Amino acid sequence: MIMGNKWHFDSSEDFKNWLLSFATEEHIHNDNPVFLDGMEAEKLYIIKSGKVKVNKITPDGKELTLQIATPGDIIGELALFSGNITYSSSAWVIEDCTVGVVKQEAVETQLVQDGKMATSFMKFMGEHFRKTQSKFRDLLLHGKKGALYSTLIRMSNSYGVPRENGDVFINLPLTNQELGNFCGIARESVNRMLSELKKINVISMKDGFITIHNLQFLKETIDCDDCPIAICRI
Repeated sequence: MIMGNKWHFDSSEDFKNWLLSFATEEHIHNDNPVFLDGMEAEKLYIIKSGKVKVNKITPDGKELTLQIATPGDIIGELALFSGNITYSSSAWVIEDCTVGVVKQEAVETQLVQDGKMATSFMKFMGEHFRKTQSKFRDLLLHGKKGALYSTLIRMSNSYGVPRENGDVFINLPLTNQELGNFCGIARESVNRMLSELKKINVISMKDGFITIHNLQFLKETIDCDDCPIAICRI
């Protein structure tokens, strides 16, 4: 929210809007990188249109998908005031996109000069850490099943389209391998668990799209805390 010529921050969304107010714009085509693992982390990126996959390749060659960034998401290293750091993951455009680009140095300078901006950044980072914490909790407490079920719940919040009958259609085509990359689980394990869910009519799949028929079952199985949607997202 803006009051007069100054920013007044009520939420992390205001922080994103503030970043966009002095960001430059870049257009990046499909299959091109936004940044690569190991590069010097000089910039933050705010997705304005399109989709970007943020991933990590392990030393043994396995891919872990960390995020599918969509409009409104911020990607890059958020560890401000940490000196020279490098990106700990890579970001690849999977749908032609437009991004707002902000230099980390400029963000740090502005935050030092304005306490309200710094407060908003702290709110944003608090939300970010809660997202990460909840993902680790689901994996540690419930293993592979917790990783898959919580991923499906988060996808319903991030890409879900509610149906009149209560179903949730996940509007993001995924192979079982890609779904496994989100969870850090082998494709064979994903195949087995999805087959079990289909047998009891919790989900159905067609042409790579998943429809969740019983979201409550997934939540109850992993003792879901019903976190706010802002936290429980991919």
